Order: sequence, then structure tokens, then C-alpha cells
Amino acid sequence: MFENLVPKVTHIISDGNLSVEDRLKYICELLKENVPHYDWVGFYFKNGDKRELRLGPFAGTPTDHTIIPFGKGICGQVAVSNQNFVVPDVSAQDNYIACSINVRSEIVIPLFKDGENIGQIDIDSESPDPFTEEDERFLEFINQEVAKIL
Repeated sequence: MFENLVPKVTHIISDGNLSVEDRLKYICELLKENVPHYDWVGFYFKNGDKRELRLGPFAGTPTDHTIIPFGKGICGQVAVSNQNFVVPDVSAQDNYIACSINVRSEIVIPLFKDGENIGQIDIDSESPDPFTEEDERFLEFINQEVAKIL
């Protein structure tokens, strides 16, 4: 499945006629529409010099969590740890911020630019434990491509 999306992602990233914001939005929509267990896809970015993340482009139900302090929730923990975080069952996490009662699992992959963690891609799934190492590698690829246009 992911191998079919790679050229589409590369095409979106390389489309200089689109703003960066639009390219990120199209990537979110592409992933949400083509990966059955991706129910919400979005980017969070470091909010200037503040120790918080701000919601960027996303695809899925709007969320109230447009600002997330570092350390809070899965996204906030990734902002501090600089590590991928796969959550097979969100109900088992003490430090989880619920975006929807339907979310069962989450994966967050940090986005690095020049060695600095500047943001992340966040995926919520209504399926329990759907994320594999293949998801991690694919989302790392997405972030490497996105970093080229930031």
C-alpha cells in the first residue's frame, strides 16, 4: 500500500505552484483517504520560541487541541523525547489527550530540519493496534520529504 503512495507524496512535495501549507494539507488528505487505519492525519509544529506545538494542516475532524504544551499528551512527549511514539491502545496511556472518543490508537513521528525537532506528523486511528514498523518507516519518509520544503 505505502509503495503506491510514495510517488504521489513526492509529486505533491515537488509541486512548486502550491504553497507549503497546501502541500502539507494535500499530504494529510492523501494519507487519510488511502490508508484505511488513518482516521485523522495532521502536522504539529514548534510554536516559535515557546515550549509548545501548534496545529498545522490536517485532514479529519477538527480538534480543539490546536496548542499542545511540550510534555503533554503523546505529541507533547515526542516534542521532548525526539523519538517515534506508537500507542497501540490510547486508553492505557496516563498522559493522553483525547481528540475523539473514537480514537483507539495513535502514532507520532518527529520531523527534523537540520537536526532539530521542529514538529511532527500525528495519526489517530479508530482501530486498535493497527500501526506496524512499515507505518513508522513510511511516516519517517514523509517527514524527510516535508523537511525539504520547510
